[in-house]
Amino acid sequence: MNAVRIEVKWAIYFSLMTLAWMLLEKLVGLHGKYIDYHIYLTNLFAIPAIAFMVFALKDKKKNAYQGDVSYKQGLILGVILSLFIALLSPLTQWITSYVITPEYFPNVIKRSVELGYYPTTEAAEAHFNFKKFAVSSTIFAFIFGVITTAIAMIFIRTRK
Repeated sequence: MNAVRIEVKWAIYFSLMTLAWMLLEKLVGLHGKYIDYHIYLTNLFAIPAIAFMVFALKDKKKNAYQGDVSYKQGLILGVILSLFIALLSPLTQWITSYVITPEYFPNVIKRSVELGYYPTTEAAEAHFNFKKFAVSSTIFAFIFGVITTAIAMIFIRTRK
């Protein structure tokens, strides 16, 4: 367990940051009054997400590799970190969907039908639901984490 302690710690931090972001989105009205802007502004989440991945990689480099990490070692630890984040993603999505903002799905379903993105409420419900979001957030978390790691390790690795 000590071998992956840093990855688990940062996966938990990442999940907590994600929940804080969702709470912020709700508080500023992106899940209700300003839902039309959600599709654009939610992408700003990439900024703290990338920052947390970089912080985790640097933490591992400093504390597990004594400041000397190769690109391959960093990539492996980033894949492990991404896997832990992905495993926590359904729980994070559940807390978001049922605790923080249970009104999000009804609001986005209603608005997407009003705007004509979906012809019927049933079609919108097929897209906007917990199960679909839990699966897609898990897959996206893993893929985005690996890509972020692959790029970040170009700069974080120890050059010899």
